[in-house]
Amino acid sequence: MSLPPIEIETGPNPKAAIILMHGLGADGNDFVPIANELDLSPVGPVRFVFPNAPVMPVTINGGYRMPAWYDILGPGNPEDEAGLRRSQAAIEALIANEKARGIPANRIVIAGFSQGCAMTFMTALRHPERLAGIVGLSGYLPVAHTVAAERHPANQATPIFQAHGTRDGVITIARAAQSRDALAALGYQVEWHDYPMEHSVCMEEIAELNRYLLKVLA
Repeated sequence: MSLPPIEIETGPNPKAAIILMHGLGADGNDFVPIANELDLSPVGPVRFVFPNAPVMPVTINGGYRMPAWYDILGPGNPEDEAGLRRSQAAIEALIANEKARGIPANRIVIAGFSQGCAMTFMTALRHPERLAGIVGLSGYLPVAHTVAAERHPANQATPIFQAHGTRDGVITIARAAQSRDALAALGYQVEWHDYPMEHSVCMEEIAELNRYLLKVLA
């Protein structure tokens, strides 16, 4: 069971929404400071939605219970496809909620860090309506072998922002680049950035993300 999402509105009657998913072991509060660093005032009021992943045992961490979008079984093991699809359904419900509140799909950006990045790709590429943008930070493309068959043409041309740290010891930059190349091979437009950092976020990245968000929400 997950907690309700944290929401921040930069003004009354938001005209756009950004759904931003945290990484393994964190919670919705993790990226609130990032939202405060962004200046999207030219877009008008924006609603930031920070979902909380459910708490579950994580195999790679000895079965310790923590917030996770899906289980991680460790190197050489299959991915937790059932867990990925459960969380995909939860994120789809958040998108539906924004639409019910008057923000159309093409004014919604799906974003995430690490496991949240995986959930972003998992959900956005399969979403049946055009989204404003897709942002993957320090993560990878999950169940990559299913994307070609399951992707929806609605988001074939949606610009993707992908960023990663060259010194990331949690998810290697090689794995991220492999995901980037898999997306490019399927015809997606990926704007790639890498930074001399570990499994984290840096100010230069936030500045580039700010520029991207202003473009896709213009």
